[in-house]
Amino acid sequence: MYTESQRAAEGRRTRRRFRLLGAAAAAVLLVAAGVGTWLAVSGDDTPPDDKPAAVEQHPDEVRETVEKTPASPEGQMMLHQREAGLERFKNGDERYAPGTWATGKTFAKGMADKILGFEVAPDSEKPVWTLKLGGHLCATSEHVTADGRTAVVVQPPKPDGDAAEGVCDQVVFFDIDTGKKLWQATMPSAGSAFVTNTNITLTRGVVAVAWGQGSVAYDMKNGRQLWNGTTASNCEDEGFAGGRALLALLTCGSGSGAASDDTYRVEKLDPRTGKAEWTYKVADGVQDVFLPSSEPPVLAVAAGDTMVTELITLDAEGKHQATVSMSGRHDPECGARFFGSPYFGVIENCDALVVGRDLLFLASTEEMSLDQPDNWIVAFDVKTGKTAGKFEGRPFQPVSPLRMSGDELLIHRQSRSEVEPAAVVSWNPRTDKATPLLLFGLPQEDGDKLGDLEWSDIVVEQGRVFFSRRSLSPDEKDPEAAVIASIGVGSFGLKH
Repeated sequence: MYTESQRAAEGRRTRRRFRLLGAAAAAVLLVAAGVGTWLAVSGDDTPPDDKPAAVEQHPDEVRETVEKTPASPEGQMMLHQREAGLERFKNGDERYAPGTWATGKTFAKGMADKILGFEVAPDSEKPVWTLKLGGHLCATSEHVTADGRTAVVVQPPKPDGDAAEGVCDQVVFFDIDTGKKLWQATMPSAGSAFVTNTNITLTRGVVAVAWGQGSVAYDMKNGRQLWNGTTASNCEDEGFAGGRALLALLTCGSGSGAASDDTYRVEKLDPRTGKAEWTYKVADGVQDVFLPSSEPPVLAVAAGDTMVTELITLDAEGKHQATVSMSGRHDPECGARFFGSPYFGVIENCDALVVGRDLLFLASTEEMSLDQPDNWIVAFDVKTGKTAGKFEGRPFQPVSPLRMSGDELLIHRQSRSEVEPAAVVSWNPRTDKATPLLLFGLPQEDGDKLGDLEWSDIVVEQGRVFFSRRSLSPDEKDPEAAVIASIGVGSFGLKH
């Protein structure tokens, strides 16, 4: 369903390693036949008496929510979405389902050429709204405004053989709670914007899109174009990082992205004008760059390799601050979704890395020893690059950083054992105290993929955790059966 020229399809990012997932030699979660009340985890996970309060934000800011400590971490089913009609996908083809968002009221899921909205309530199964996009999703952002809006890029259908076939040139801004399309805009001179190179992000009051040979920014309020970067230049906008600020990643050189003399630079932009406030030149020889955080500015670079070799932090003026080497023990999993294909936007996506205001949190690669923790998460000081804490996983329970909740890190602790439940945990690296927010199991049917960030989005929002597959394929044994697309779990109660 996504088409483009052979040259575009074989660009720089499609050379990224094709990551094959080995079968997990772990026990099936017998505790996961359904989701209900689960055994508590032990000992050191005592809930604290209080939590930091969320900072009040302007509606146009990218939200930064703080999770409350629940009265009980016992989980209950809040969403069970299944998708049917996959039997027409032959030879292992999949239905792509990029984009997962949630508010206190609504869970929203991108599904091919539409977005589905579900009420967040016990045993929710049917969508309460459907936003038809008039074309397939091309790029999504994980960012959501404080009042629950976000944006996507859409590929309108064109006749076979049309010069614009496969072009992604429509931006849709919508309300997650209502499913209402707030505005739609056509990207200027976007004939080279495809699913493989288009990136979209949000910062305060601004939606920004880049596709290599062009870029554009819109006012959130009305979709009015603020600026664009489609003029001829030796440097091309690869993509943006949003959130608290707006960073641009530029490739300079031949423009092909594959030549050995291509170099990278990062610019902090004024979101309303597109003018650069500072520029950081990345060292020569780097093969790839990602921008997992705009403030503090953090770069994930692949120096001499297609895998990320180090993280670089910058100060507020764009000067080098610290370097964190991966040393073969860490992999931030940048651009690893969809088997390493550059679909639906990759610039900000580093699934094993979360950046806070003062610390960044990086998961280790998994250990092979059965009697050792599967992996761990290390906190690094943004200013110095020195370690500032460590959160241990457990045997058969690998851990993944999800997002910040104030100054604490939200962690998903997967379970591959027959007894222990999975969990969402809030970890304070300064006190080393871990608080269980939710304890649950995932269905046997597809729990291994639902709980794995390589296959699924995991979103924690206002006392619930949602697991949502990024692509769907028919069941091998029963191709006509509906398959699990998303699962939501909530607590039986929250402290107020």
